[in-house]
Amino acid sequence: EIVLTSFGRALRLTERTARKLDPVPEVLELDISNADHAVAITEHLANRWGRVDGALHAIGFAPEACLGDDFFGATWDDVSVAVEVSAYSLRSLADIVRPLMTDGGSLLGLTFDATVAWPAYNWMGVAKAALEACTRYIAADLGPRGIRVNAISAGPIKTLAAAGIGSGRHMFRFNKAASALRDNTDLRGVAGAALYLLSDLGLSCTGETHHVDGGFHAIGMPQEDAMPEASGVQPS
Repeated sequence: EIVLTSFGRALRLTERTARKLDPVPEVLELDISNADHAVAITEHLANRWGRVDGALHAIGFAPEACLGDDFFGATWDDVSVAVEVSAYSLRSLADIVRPLMTDGGSLLGLTFDATVAWPAYNWMGVAKAALEACTRYIAADLGPRGIRVNAISAGPIKTLAAAGIGSGRHMFRFNKAASALRDNTDLRGVAGAALYLLSDLGLSCTGETHHVDGGFHAIGMPQEDAMPEASGVQPS
């Protein structure tokens, strides 16, 4: 069975999305930075199912000051929120599910290429780099218990979160022009990779950041016919 979590204004959106699924999954309230929520979720899962086989970390947030054109405009108060919610929360989620992964399990996070600096992504990029590092360290720590920890690095995807990035439209156009497949990321590819890493098909895979970006990450220099100028893509 599947359980979804959300909180705040996004809770209703999650509930509406859940009603489109068959069977309709239970939706629980979880603010990952709220210790009381974490305790309640752990107790609920333990009482209802007794164990958890896999968990998806789809959590990320950065204050407005952390995004945009001014990297030096954010204070530590802003940055600490971005890092806690977007990176440290992987450890917080692991604290919830690891006691329930009594027969091993899989923990999966979602990242965005943190090996380079993206326009306007700024401190969120730093937080994603921290998330990828947490993935490796938590994988090393939980490996002896049979718990695998991985991350998916997808290319640009049109989501509510992406709408908050000022250079988002440039990312989409450039990624489509410069990726090996000459296309933007297909959601079905991300879903398939997630199923693989969460299931027994990915048994020996842990500590990995798996790219689902049409091969964008593997291209050092786009082919001449895919250069931004040739594709009508202008630098942001």
